Amino acid sequence: MKTTIIKNTDLNVSMFCLGGQSFGSRDDKTVSYAMLDQFVDGGGNFLDTANNYAIWNGEGGESETMLGNWISDRGSRDKITLASKMGGTAKDAPMSSKPEHIRRECERSLKRLQTDHLDLYYFHCDDRSVPLADQLGTMHELVQEGKVRYIGASNFKAWRLAEAAAVSVANNITAFSCVQQRYTYLRPRVDADFGFQKSCNDDLLEYCKERDFQLVAYSPLLGGAYIREDRKIQGQYRHPDSDARKETLFEIALEVGATPNQVILAWLTGRGVVTISGASKAEQLSESLIGFDLTLSEDILDRLDAAGAPRE
Repeated sequence: MKTTIIKNTDLNVSMFCLGGQSFGSRDDKTVSYAMLDQFVDGGGNFLDTANNYAIWNGEGGESETMLGNWISDRGSRDKITLASKMGGTAKDAPMSSKPEHIRRECERSLKRLQTDHLDLYYFHCDDRSVPLADQLGTMHELVQEGKVRYIGASNFKAWRLAEAAAVSVANNITAFSCVQQRYTYLRPRVDADFGFQKSCNDDLLEYCKERDFQLVAYSPLLGGAYIREDRKIQGQYRHPDSDARKETLFEIALEVGATPNQVILAWLTGRGVVTISGASKAEQLSESLIGFDLTLSEDILDRLDAAGAPRE
């Protein structure tokens, strides 16, 4: 399994981060444990969850509870990098990053996960109703207390990351180490709206490159829509540019003897992006593990980058 050290940290993580969104809700103990065991056996060590996973399938908190039970049963806490998020809507906690909310949800997450610290703790969304100095100041306190090692942002625009960095410097407090963003091979339409989720764009990619800032991608395979006939590509991605990029993607998949999904994961890895992906079946996870081990030549990476409809 390919690994990387998340920039500005000492977290040595697998490029494949297993998403735990459905553990404990859609996926029962048997399925969840099987996926986690297979992931670790395949060389993975990076797990991602959130305090509200998966409220749309249950009460919320089930994912952290399941992961906590697995970690305890396997005695694996010191072998994994554990990331969680707060700020999204939970059962009895509205979408918020107020200081009291941050503290309360951190304590709840630690209890469910059966650990005394999180390796990485994200803001799940950008709460602009609370001053960044208050949000980051509270996270800094959690770091100082040893409950959190590093902090990250999710669904933040590039200009807000720059603002947060300036606030951290001005107040001599803990700064973001990475950003977790919706990112896949297809580029969304200019008018695409994903709600509170924010899709990676050129501004964010440039920010990460210029600031040497780690990008962590989520929803890379669009829930299987690239290859499954029963899944349609989301409307936000339906335009001529996507048609052209899909054509190149499938051509390259044939050339290298891999699936389109594997090529996407290898492309992201080849460009230094840590990628969160989930699975509910052994064959799905096996496909992903192979994709993360696939190395694409620089020429192929360049072809994938350059593909698309002509921009006006």
